[in-house]
Amino acid sequence: MTSRQNPLNVAGEPRAFFGRRSGKRLHRGHDQLFRELLPELEIALPEGVLDPRALFENPKKLTLEIGYGGGEHLARQARTHLEDAYIGCEVFTGGIAKLLQAIDEDEIGNVRLFTDDALKLLQKLPDAALDEVYLLYPDPWPKTRHHKRRFVSPLTLAELARTIKPGGKFNFATDIEDYADWTLAHILRAPGFVFAPGKPGSWHEPYPGWEPTRYEQKARREGRLKSFYLTFDRRD
Repeated sequence: MTSRQNPLNVAGEPRAFFGRRSGKRLHRGHDQLFRELLPELEIALPEGVLDPRALFENPKKLTLEIGYGGGEHLARQARTHLEDAYIGCEVFTGGIAKLLQAIDEDEIGNVRLFTDDALKLLQKLPDAALDEVYLLYPDPWPKTRHHKRRFVSPLTLAELARTIKPGGKFNFATDIEDYADWTLAHILRAPGFVFAPGKPGSWHEPYPGWEPTRYEQKARREGRLKSFYLTFDRRD
């Protein structure tokens, strides 16, 4: 299993992690997948640098999805692009179980999983290791006093800029306008990224080939009818 020691923030202090780790008790099938399949796919962090491409057989492209929820997007991408490799980060046991089930049923072989704070993984990766990163519908922590808990921060953006190849992409989607504004404000201060939105309103258009995740469907049911699909380019 992976280490639970928290990484340091920009002040050199341990970074608190606020992700939910468990919900309802897993049923027998999911519990079996945790015991038998997860150990084959779970990434254990080494003492030194982790070479993510060594986890796969000569992948054409390497994509990281942070907080994949139920894994619908990640599983679909992996099934569609068999020549590419995917790493999914998620701490919630229910979401991990759903993705494990999809991997097992569809015999998906190009996915590896990290079950702790994604920042820990990023800090172990070498420079320019990733071609693309997705952060889809992260917890918005809407109360002002909780904004420090949001994943997007100067620390995480610095690690993303370091680990994404020049010319690579960081994709961020949310249905919360305040979080979209927060992310844009941080990106504009991050020297490693460029935001080129295209025509006005294009940030409300889903990514090519997009299919709504369960979180997006929930947002629509709750009356949040507009989402922000932002893509930031890693500066060359």
